[in-house]
Amino acid sequence: MRAKKALSRVLSRAGLCSRKDAERLVAAHRVTVNGRLARDPEQRIDEQRDDVCVDGRRVARAATIVVLLHKPAGHVTTLRDERGRATVYDLLRDVPAFVVPVGRLDRDTTGLLLLTNDTRLADKLTDPVSHVPKVYRALVRGALDDGALAGLRRGIELDDGPTRPAEVRRLREGRRGTLLEIVLTEGRNRQVRRMVEAVGSKVRFLKRVRLGSLTLHGVPRGEWRALDPDEVAALRGRKRDKREQGDD
Repeated sequence: MRAKKALSRVLSRAGLCSRKDAERLVAAHRVTVNGRLARDPEQRIDEQRDDVCVDGRRVARAATIVVLLHKPAGHVTTLRDERGRATVYDLLRDVPAFVVPVGRLDRDTTGLLLLTNDTRLADKLTDPVSHVPKVYRALVRGALDDGALAGLRRGIELDDGPTRPAEVRRLREGRRGTLLEIVLTEGRNRQVRRMVEAVGSKVRFLKRVRLGSLTLHGVPRGEWRALDPDEVAALRGRKRDKREQGDD
């Protein structure tokens, strides 16, 4: 038996809008289900059988798209910002479907950010059980001794619980501070910054340079590219079927 989904999620997965905007469409009486006006954005929908329309036009589920964005500093990872700051969506105007971030990067953090309209894939990649490695380059203030690095590797006690063990390498030290490579398999709010502060230093610059096997190679800062089917299949943890390969 197929699992039904909330109407707002169906509209979002169709690449039309965010779930919050889907709720506004329903409230504005612009959505019908099987010819009847929809009144509840949480109404359960069978995507294969139910006929969903917006402004009289039938909603078709968009093809899966996964976007790799080279995020610059100064952009927040949200659809809208109440303070009027630039968002990553300002850089994604040409993406053919509405996509949601796979995790977040804070305003001052740069680097690799994935966005997709496949919410199941997004959930898989952000679930700590998946152990998807995220590699960061962090320039931190001053010099970190071996004890501080060992603490980062073992795990740090933060206010939301202990972090998982991390891979940490000292790449170089200089007048500007210490450059570290940090590999995490979980993603908490401002995690790298909080871990570094817990060992007595402060992050001056932070960039995510890899997620799984994906890197920023060939993607200029502020630009994006769509992942190819093989890359998407790898994120799902499987190889593409021969029948899929013939669809290119």
